[in-house]
Amino acid sequence: MRRRLINSTLAVVLVVIAVFGVSLVIVETRTISNSAQESVDSEALRLVSVIEAKVLEHERVDDGVLADQIGPDRFARIEIPGGPPIEVGQRPSGSVIRGTATGDQGERVTVEESRATVTREVGRSLMIIGAVALLAVVAAVLLALRQANRLASPLTDLAETAERLGSGDPRPRHKRYGVPELDRVADVLDASAERIARMLTAERRLAADASHQLRTPLTALSMRLEEISATDDPDIVKEEANVALTQVERLTDVVERLLTNARDPRTGSAVAFDLDEVVKQQIEEWRPAYRSAGRAIVCSGKQGMRAVGTPGAVAQVLAALIENSLMHGGGTVALRTRVTGNQAVIEVTDEGPGVPADLGARIFERTISGRNSTGIGLAVARDLAEADGGRLELLQQQPAVFALFLSREARPRKEEPEHTVR
Repeated sequence: MRRRLINSTLAVVLVVIAVFGVSLVIVETRTISNSAQESVDSEALRLVSVIEAKVLEHERVDDGVLADQIGPDRFARIEIPGGPPIEVGQRPSGSVIRGTATGDQGERVTVEESRATVTREVGRSLMIIGAVALLAVVAAVLLALRQANRLASPLTDLAETAERLGSGDPRPRHKRYGVPELDRVADVLDASAERIARMLTAERRLAADASHQLRTPLTALSMRLEEISATDDPDIVKEEANVALTQVERLTDVVERLLTNARDPRTGSAVAFDLDEVVKQQIEEWRPAYRSAGRAIVCSGKQGMRAVGTPGAVAQVLAALIENSLMHGGGTVALRTRVTGNQAVIEVTDEGPGVPADLGARIFERTISGRNSTGIGLAVARDLAEADGGRLELLQQQPAVFALFLSREARPRKEEPEHTVR
């Protein structure tokens, strides 16, 4: 058993190093490349501002004046309307990183830098990552040799803990053995016990929060009915009635989902859906309320994304954020869709005063509210987001920027580029 434990420990460590090492190399390479590109773009923008100022002041612009404005390893080409191109520095050979910027007076600046600098930086990072991986392997060997004889008894104890957890007792034991690997397993078991306890608590909480979750779609439905009562145009009445019926169907879906989760939280309802449709539907529902308040609601970002989740739950989360901005925010509310890694992100921000500094870390806690409200809206929204594997975060307090992270479809359709605000 000792040899098998040593071999298993080493195998796990090597697999972890291989998986995370490759991921780290990819991330580090992209980070360095993106940083170099941003630096070149920033240099181009800075040169445009310098040249634009000189043009407006009718000062002479030539390579001698601009020589000290760029880095020693970079090349810049400046095109000013009505004049010949100006080149500063030595043009790099081979593959280059290029940044371009255009000024208000028509000036165009192109900055280039050899990609060899990025390659050297990536090489240094790979050497550091390799050294860290080697040290990890050496440490794993020493630890495996030292701890192999001390594993049998704790493993038996952990098996008993797992059996107790499986029998329905979710209380964590918080017992540790002084062995990092076994303590990690104990941590996982304790975390699982706490997670099961939270799930049981969440079930009871869902029933208590049902009225709050239904309030937002009912508010939207009320606004549609008010639109119907305020007009005599049969076409408008028919259109608003159709929208109201759609909202009733969506409200029914929310009720069914609440009941399903209350009966069996293991029954998942996550599917792949069109994120644009949910965002568009929410904007159309809330635009009358914002128009009445003299405010606007717009969206921008990447189109054509397909996320994995429950469309009704995602709509409820967005509705909670939009309503929160309507009640506590100010100015234009903007929804922006973007991609980060394998996740789709929807950001909701406004031009209001934001979240008070003393509430930033507690904004998602129940009964926590900066103003006269129930204080459970954001907590319910977070629970809905986490139910399908997503998460809801406060990225920035002033102005407030909330972000909903969702898993993207494994094989999404062809996505469209970022679109302008609509």
